[in-house]
Amino acid sequence: MKVKFFSIFLLIIFCSSHAFSWGKIGHRVVGEVASLYLTKKAAKRINKILSGQSLAEVSNWMDDIKSDDSYDYATTWHWVTIPTGMTYEATQKNGQGDIIGTINRLVDELTQGNLSPKQEAEYLKMLIHLVGDIHQPLHVGNGEDMGGNKQEVKWFWNKSNLHRVWDSQMIDGKLYSYTELAMVVNNIKDEELKVYKNDTITDWYMEAMNLRSQVYEIPDDGKLGYEYSYKNWDTVKNQLLKGGIRLSTILNEIYG
Repeated sequence: MKVKFFSIFLLIIFCSSHAFSWGKIGHRVVGEVASLYLTKKAAKRINKILSGQSLAEVSNWMDDIKSDDSYDYATTWHWVTIPTGMTYEATQKNGQGDIIGTINRLVDELTQGNLSPKQEAEYLKMLIHLVGDIHQPLHVGNGEDMGGNKQEVKWFWNKSNLHRVWDSQMIDGKLYSYTELAMVVNNIKDEELKVYKNDTITDWYMEAMNLRSQVYEIPDDGKLGYEYSYKNWDTVKNQLLKGGIRLSTILNEIYG
């Protein structure tokens, strides 16, 4: 009983500490970039499914529904735990689902069709959000600190945690609107674009795992600011760009 209570307690902490997103701006950037690479056919079909809402506009829907108890079943879908040196296939899977299994399932179900209009719209909004999430390296956790949520730091002298720094604080500190940041990150060579479009979800999570050593390169006193942002900003931009391009590739395959 104590073990079960402790697990629930940890889940509550994880769910209440900005554990679910890049932050609103980051997710909108992923959606905005994706919209730039949609085929005309895919864009038209998606526009109908989303009743005219843009990818950027719906990108945070899956975070918004956290306040609705009827969606509690999706709580664990925003992340996955893969300890260093392991593969996803070798891990013990979360019985309630994780981000990798959910992305694969949503792609399959949207591809197969036979969904009600409400189901299709919700599954599409979930997919848009989760493809963004998996490109934030700490959503592929190492199993030691709840995806950086328990790694306490000071962000410009204010109490924070490493997950929050990557979710939103580095991005918010640049004072870009999401459309401005989308233009900033959308700077890519044709050969890089081709590579990103051909990457698999295995490539995505391995990429996140490989970035963790960089993410956790913090001083002993935990004080982060200009230097940490300078060293990691290019990575933030690259991950937002990759998330958008890879999302568009999936959506074009489903709808284009």
